[in-house]
Amino acid sequence: MVQSGGCSANDFREVFKKNIEKRVRSLPEIDGLSKETVLSSWIAKYDAICRGEEDLCKQPNRMALSAVSELILSKEQLYEMFQQILGIKKLEHQLLYNACQLDNADEQAAQIRRELDGRLQLAEKMAKERKFPRFIAKEMENMYIEELRSSVNLLMANLESLPVSKGGPEFKLQKLKRSQNSAFLDIGDENEIQLSKSDVVLSFTLEIVIMEVQGLKSVAPNRIVYCTMEVEGGEKLQTDQAEASRPQWGTQGDFTTTHPRPVVKVKLFTESTGVLALEDKELGRVILYPTSNSSKSAELHRMIVPKNSQDSDLKIKLAVRMDKPPHMKHSGYLYALGQKVWKRWKKRYFVLVQVSQYTFAMCSYREKKSEPQELMQLEGYTVDYTDPHPGLQGGQMFFNAVKEGDTVIFASDDEQDRVLWVQAMYRATGQSYKPIPAVQAQKLNPKGGTLHADAQLYADRFQKHGMDEFISANPCKLDHAFLFRILQRQTLDHRLNDSYSCLGWFSPGQVFVLDEYCARYGVRGCYRHLCYLTELMEHSENGAVIDPTLLHYSFAFCASHVHGNRPDGIGTISMEEKEKFEEIKERLSSLLENQISHFRYCFPFGRPEGALKATLSLLERVLMKDIATPIPAEEVKKVVRKCLEKAALINYTRLTEYAKIEGPAEKETETMNQATPARKLEEVLHLAELCIEVLQQNEEHHAEAFAWWPDLLAEHAEKFWALFTVDMDTTLEAQPQDSWDSFPLFQLLNNFLRNDALLCNGKFHKHLQEIFVPLVVRYVDLMESSIAQSIHRGFEQETWQPVNNGSATSEDLFWKLDALQMFVFDLHWPEQEFAHHLEQRLKLMASDMIEACVKRTRTAFELKLQKASKTTDLRIPASVCTMFNVLVDAKKQSTKLCALDGGQEFGSQWQQYHSKIDDLIDNTVKEIISLLVSKFVSVLEGVLSKLSRYDEGTFFSSILSFTVKAAAKYVDVPKPGMDLADTYIMFVRQNQDILREKVNEEMYIEKLFDQWYSSSMKVICVWLADRLDLQLHIYQLKTLIKIVKKTYRDFRLQGVLEVTLNSKTYDTLHRRLTVEEATASVSEGGGLQGITMKDSDEEEEG
Repeated sequence: MVQSGGCSANDFREVFKKNIEKRVRSLPEIDGLSKETVLSSWIAKYDAICRGEEDLCKQPNRMALSAVSELILSKEQLYEMFQQILGIKKLEHQLLYNACQLDNADEQAAQIRRELDGRLQLAEKMAKERKFPRFIAKEMENMYIEELRSSVNLLMANLESLPVSKGGPEFKLQKLKRSQNSAFLDIGDENEIQLSKSDVVLSFTLEIVIMEVQGLKSVAPNRIVYCTMEVEGGEKLQTDQAEASRPQWGTQGDFTTTHPRPVVKVKLFTESTGVLALEDKELGRVILYPTSNSSKSAELHRMIVPKNSQDSDLKIKLAVRMDKPPHMKHSGYLYALGQKVWKRWKKRYFVLVQVSQYTFAMCSYREKKSEPQELMQLEGYTVDYTDPHPGLQGGQMFFNAVKEGDTVIFASDDEQDRVLWVQAMYRATGQSYKPIPAVQAQKLNPKGGTLHADAQLYADRFQKHGMDEFISANPCKLDHAFLFRILQRQTLDHRLNDSYSCLGWFSPGQVFVLDEYCARYGVRGCYRHLCYLTELMEHSENGAVIDPTLLHYSFAFCASHVHGNRPDGIGTISMEEKEKFEEIKERLSSLLENQISHFRYCFPFGRPEGALKATLSLLERVLMKDIATPIPAEEVKKVVRKCLEKAALINYTRLTEYAKIEGPAEKETETMNQATPARKLEEVLHLAELCIEVLQQNEEHHAEAFAWWPDLLAEHAEKFWALFTVDMDTTLEAQPQDSWDSFPLFQLLNNFLRNDALLCNGKFHKHLQEIFVPLVVRYVDLMESSIAQSIHRGFEQETWQPVNNGSATSEDLFWKLDALQMFVFDLHWPEQEFAHHLEQRLKLMASDMIEACVKRTRTAFELKLQKASKTTDLRIPASVCTMFNVLVDAKKQSTKLCALDGGQEFGSQWQQYHSKIDDLIDNTVKEIISLLVSKFVSVLEGVLSKLSRYDEGTFFSSILSFTVKAAAKYVDVPKPGMDLADTYIMFVRQNQDILREKVNEEMYIEKLFDQWYSSSMKVICVWLADRLDLQLHIYQLKTLIKIVKKTYRDFRLQGVLEVTLNSKTYDTLHRRLTVEEATASVSEGGGLQGITMKDSDEEEEG
């Protein structure tokens, strides 16, 4: 990007910004630091790096200097620019500037006229000698001459249409029509359009400034005096009044006149004091005859005074300034003698008037006349210095104007005046011959000697610096096509080396100069663009970025010209142009194909914007046989396909060189061959990442340009991946068997390919699947065997210590199953059938493994419970809770690990299989709940069996009753039955707390407590039913009341529903104990000691 020079600083900034945005957006969110802040910090850092250590205040100046070439430049700036372009020294430019009088607009206009006439003469000579360039058709020779004449006449018309001056509304411009052949055919006066005297009316501005009067003695000092001034034929102006003692004014009067020789009258007056005086008294007057060459400084003039006036030495100081109009090129007094005008040799006042750019007239004027007395149109005349004519009296220095059938002799009073007149008329006539003054004439006049010395000095300086050849060169004899090619080449070189990213476009100032050169010297438009194309292609082939739109423009112009469409009005087509065009067309086609093949490197990051799309459009234009017949789309597609095939090889080759996969040196190749399989795999993985990045960049920056052929871009990508396949296959073959390190490579490639609509299940994608299908199947087989073995070993050595949601073995099992399924899921296998097969197999595996886990846990649970105590000392071991939790976790995991996400194909079959797993887990949970309840009930039954000893009528009951009564007479006997009841209640409560704390599933706890409560009440009810005919012993009654009441309250606190708590069994039990309580109260007389079935908040918590 840097070397090509086609990217601006803004392009680099935008590319950097996009890449940073992409990376920052992919990062996780950070509290307190927004991504916008990070982005702005990066951009600020980039800007600081680009600026370097420069002072910020200097930055605008540097930017202004770099962009100055894009502005409309002044003439001086253009001079400076082309001095740099052409390598011209400042002194050389100054010498040329002075010698060619580039600051003299009249000289430049005259030079253009001479050049145009010279071009017409060359065209006439070519037509006469029949020496034409080779054209594709013979009839184009005459057309070529007409085109030359037409182009020159167009320039003449353009020059003619330019106004002579911006001012002077009273000056009439006569736009003259010229015949096409007027400059090089002999035409008589009858074909000339004659000027009338009214066509050369001039307008002058006069300023008259009256300063003071001297020598005024005829009036008293206190008298009032004033002056009047007038240009004869115009208005009269008056100064302010002043005293005669100090007659000073400084008053200026402005006048406008059309007289080249006006008469100015200034009069001095004094105010009349007489009552009957009608006019003021005139004291003096002065009459002046100014011209535009007269002195403009204030001078004293003697005034004409009336007869008998005392003011014999009266003088007035005044200044008369007469401005020269822009179209008045020279004026002065000359002697003249001609054959058609000025037929008498006498001195006249002459004015050289420019009527239009091509029309000049020599006019003689009389005093107070606005129209010339006589005039001579200078067109066709040649002016030159001549020797003195002895027979003509008057005038010292002679020159003449000669034309077929007419000669006009002029004479001036000195050499300087003659040189000025000849130079002015030389510019006006447009003649190619430059007059040179005679040496004898220069020796006669001392001023002439000075002029000769100056001219000799300049000539010496020119010769010293080698400039004389250029100054004296005739532009009409130069090969301007060759010179223009050099000029355009050096201008383009300069343009491409400046700080502005121009892409080959010239600046406005450069275009202006090149356009002017072509128009002034007749450089053909097709030749200009052919040379331009050649230069642009050379720079492009050397690595510079050239705007394809610019190439397209120039190529289209040349193609249109060669096929006869006249884009610039030129109908002739030379063989050189046609041959050159065909050569450039072939060369341009190769260049464009090469650029498309290197599109990543010719248009990095899609820059310049739209350039690749424009290149493809230009290629289509270049492939056209002619400008009218469009090329078939298939032919363009064929060429683009070929280019993209090359591009795939180029991109991959450069990428591997960058990734150091393929080293050019033999040593590097040997190192690669000796690398370990792991190292090779790491490098191929890195290469795959680079390949994906390349294709993503292609999609982001270049896909829009190839939008016409999206299938070609897909083919390019497939070709690119085919080259990668060779390296990938070689690396995978070198991997050891049962090595799973290559799966990240599959995931990386597959994740990219499956999201690309054109590459998904394409050739490379299918090849990738074929390689990894055996690996995946093998990996799943080994994992299944490994998991099965870990289950077997794990449960044999299981300690049933709680780990997370289950035991160590169950956690390991579920993690492995989940990891295996996530691994396969993360593969995102693209082929649906195999993906469904993998999913189904993993779900079936998970079901089988979970089933084995559940069965092993059920067996272990039953064994553990059998070994547990059957007395109230029983406390549920943590291992039993862990087993319960394993089943709970298995239920949860089966939903995730065994539920198939697939479609209808496996739906009914799998649903049936999955329900079996659920049923198995549910039945196992029910069984272990039943086992636990049975264990708890057996403890209750043990308590009730102890109470059975107190049944009425038994021997043990009698002994107990007698013993208690006898002992009560002497000591305080403890309350019977409290220990047994309290021990059981403590057993219930602590086991409830253990289960509530260590079992993870609330639903199963509630089911367990429901069954436990119902079974306990049922057992007690059955025990009482067996003793319907017996009255309960007071000890039995008190123990049962406490057990029932506390059990009811505890299970209610544990969330057992009212429906379960107040079941029919409980109601039956409650009524029996209430009746027994009433009977005991009557018979025992308070023997229950406060224990009752009635609800009471005062009852102690036992």
